[in-house]
Amino acid sequence: MSHVQLGLQPAPGRFAVIRRAGLLRARFIAGFLVLPVALYVTYVIAPYAQAFYIAMTDWRGVSASPRFIGLENFRRLFADSVFWTAVGHNALLLVLLPLLTIVIALFFAFLLNAGGESGGGHGGVFGARFYRVVFFFPQVLAVAIVAVLFQQVFRPDRSGMLNAPLMALGLDPVGFLSNPDVAFWSILGVLVWQAVGFYVVLFSAGMASIPREMYEAARIDGAGRAQLFFQVTLPLLWDTVQVGLVYLGIAALDVFAIVWVMTAEHGGPDHSTTVMAAEIYRNAFQYFRFGYASALGVVLFFFTVAFAALTLRLSRRERIEF
Repeated sequence: MSHVQLGLQPAPGRFAVIRRAGLLRARFIAGFLVLPVALYVTYVIAPYAQAFYIAMTDWRGVSASPRFIGLENFRRLFADSVFWTAVGHNALLLVLLPLLTIVIALFFAFLLNAGGESGGGHGGVFGARFYRVVFFFPQVLAVAIVAVLFQQVFRPDRSGMLNAPLMALGLDPVGFLSNPDVAFWSILGVLVWQAVGFYVVLFSAGMASIPREMYEAARIDGAGRAQLFFQVTLPLLWDTVQVGLVYLGIAALDVFAIVWVMTAEHGGPDHSTTVMAAEIYRNAFQYFRFGYASALGVVLFFFTVAFAALTLRLSRRERIEF
C-alpha cells in the first residue's frame, strides 16, 4: 500500500532538510544583521557617498542646490602647488613616523622585557613596570595640550626649554617653529614623542606573551641579546608590528591638530609644515570652498586605503604559532 493511500506524506529528502536548515539559518543571521548594516550604511557609507558628490560641485556651504562641475575640483587640485607640498609632507611622515616610532618603541620594549640580567638574560630591566607607566603618560594628554606644551618647549627665547641652554652658552636661539628648514622636523619629533609610549606598551604586551622557554632555548644555543631580538622576539611579534605600521601610517596621513595648533599660519611658515588635513580644514572653514575641500578629502581617502592595502600585502609573512 502506497503512502498516498495511507494518507501519509513522504519523508523529505536529505537535501531538502539541509536546504531548509540553511534557509532558517540565513534568516536568523539576517535578522541580527539588519540593524547594524542599516546603521553602517546611514552613518558611514552615506556620508562617504555625499562627500564624493560634493567633491564634484562648487558648493560653498550655503546654497541648497550646488552646481555640478564634474571633475573640475580635481583638475584644480592637481595643479595646486600647495596641495603637492602637503602631499610631500604627508609622504615624508608616512615613511618616517612609522619607522622611527616602531624602531624606538621596539628598542625600549625589548629593554623593559628582555634587557635585564635576571632570568638568564631575558628578564626586564629594574623598574620596568614603572617605566611602562611613564612611557604611556603622553597618551593621557589631549593632542591640543601636547601642541601647546611643545609651543613652550620650542619658544625662541630664554623661556624655551631647548633654547634656554643654548642662549646660556652664548649661542643664537633656534627657530624650531619659525625656521622653514627646521619646523617640519620639529613637528615630526613631537609626533614621534607622542606615539612612542603607546607602542612601547603594545609591544611589551606582545613580548610578555612569548613563552619563556623559547628565550631559554635560544640562550642555551648561545644566542646573545641581538640574536634574541632578531631571531626570537621580532618574528614572534611581527603581527603586532604589522598592526603598528598600519595604524601609524594612517596617523601620518591624518595628522592635523599638532600642525594646526603649533605652527604659525596653521601650516607655516610658508607652508613648510602644512599637510593634507590642514588644507582640507582651511579650504572648508576659512575659504568656504566645500567642494574643493571634499575633493581633497576624497584624494586623502584613496591614499589611506591604498596605503593600508599595500602595507598589509607587502608585510605579509607566514604566521608563526607558539
